[in-house]
Amino acid sequence: MLIRNRKPWDQLRESAATPEAVYLDRRRLMKLAGFGAVALIAGCDGRDGEARAEGEGAKPAADPSARFYPAKRNEAYALDRPVTDEQWASTYNNFYEFGTHKQIWANADKLPLRPWSVVIDGMVAKPATIAIDDLIGRFALEERLYRHRCVEAWSMAVPWTGFPLRALMDAVEPLSSAKYVRFETFNDPRIASGQRQNSFYPWPYVEGLTMAEAANDLAFLVTGVYGKPAAPQFGAPLRLALPWKYGFKSIKSIVRITFTDRQPENFWQTLGPDEYGFWANVNPQVPHPRWSQAYERVLGTDERRPTLLFNGYGELVADLYKGLEREALYM
Repeated sequence: MLIRNRKPWDQLRESAATPEAVYLDRRRLMKLAGFGAVALIAGCDGRDGEARAEGEGAKPAADPSARFYPAKRNEAYALDRPVTDEQWASTYNNFYEFGTHKQIWANADKLPLRPWSVVIDGMVAKPATIAIDDLIGRFALEERLYRHRCVEAWSMAVPWTGFPLRALMDAVEPLSSAKYVRFETFNDPRIASGQRQNSFYPWPYVEGLTMAEAANDLAFLVTGVYGKPAAPQFGAPLRLALPWKYGFKSIKSIVRITFTDRQPENFWQTLGPDEYGFWANVNPQVPHPRWSQAYERVLGTDERRPTLLFNGYGELVADLYKGLEREALYM
């Protein structure tokens, strides 16, 4: 008799998302070499990620990675709710680099997405600087349906496309001395009005994970959404998705990934240490200092749902936090 061990998402009702298409052939005409110790991957010109993100010249008319979408859905990641309508998810966003209001999508569209490169450095055997299109081509993309829970008590359900963070870690070979992964977004006040108007904020935006969190199956590097390349307001061309944590942990528009032995201090932790901490795991029983986290408003609907511990992913992540009960786990 076949005995199947069911994962928690197998027991949830899956709702339709982006129509599933035939999986596209993702191999490049020329295979990319592995990450070199100090070599730049094809497409990079030697400048760091911040310089690449400045984006000299006009924005390209079409995303060069468009041929990789839609990617095949990974059916292991299902949902207990309908996918949020793209119109809502794409026009109600936090992206403080472009302003503090929710309708920043028009401002964020000013962000040039090419050229763009990502620096991978720190305690790794194979540091590298890699152009975004080579990074996208280096790993097989897949679509995953994830819940997203904002610390502001609203939520949505999103069909992200990307690849596991662990795949990148395997490629660059972190040293045993590395304890954390630090992520950094672009910093260019000439383009990002929020960075210019709110210069007192601790730019650039920084986030961090433990190595164990980064290696978890759920940690996902996102390049697309709703079956196509991600638009700037979603955090293009590369963002993080951590569905068991509050949304501010899922850093957008990444230009640097650093492996380190020091716990990174994140953007909101620096700005408001009494309200935000390093861990930021979703917990309905621990209120934000200024509002309850017991319920969440589902974006695009009138529905209020009870908030789930770890956003419903506890079976997959709760073990990461054993022995840390005295730390400020959730805020």
